Amino acid sequence: MTENPGPESAHRRPHSAPMVGPYLEVDLGREIGQLHRESPWQGGQNARTLVKFDDFRIVLTALKAGERIAQHQNRGRISIHLLSGHIRANARGRTFDLRPGSLLALDRDTPHELEALEESAFLLTIAWPGAA
Repeated sequence: MTENPGPESAHRRPHSAPMVGPYLEVDLGREIGQLHRESPWQGGQNARTLVKFDDFRIVLTALKAGERIAQHQNRGRISIHLLSGHIRANARGRTFDLRPGSLLALDRDTPHELEALEESAFLLTIAWPGAA
C-alpha cells in the first residue's frame, strides 16, 4: 500500500482475496464497528481492505483521536473520503482539514501524512498505474 511502510504496518491483516463477481455491497457502519472490536484498535488504529483488485483497492481505516499516520507516499493515485470524525492531512506544504463528507485526492508519489483530531473513519481508495 505504501512505498515506505511504517511500524503501523505490523498491525495490518493480510489482504483479502480479490473480489469475485460483478458487485460488492458493504455495510460501512457494521465494518467500522468490527474494526473497533478487534485488538489492533487498542493501539489506536485498525484497517480492513474492503475491495481488492490488482490495480485498485478500497481500504476502510479507523483512527483514535491523536493517532498519526507518518509521512509516506504511494505509487498509485489515492483518495481519502472521510466518513466520520476530523482529520488533518498534510501534503506538499498544504494542510487539508477533512470533515465528514470531505474527499481529498492525491496524485502518484505525493508525500502525505494524517492526524486524527477526533476519533475518525475514512475510506482510502488506491488506483495503481499500468497494473493488469
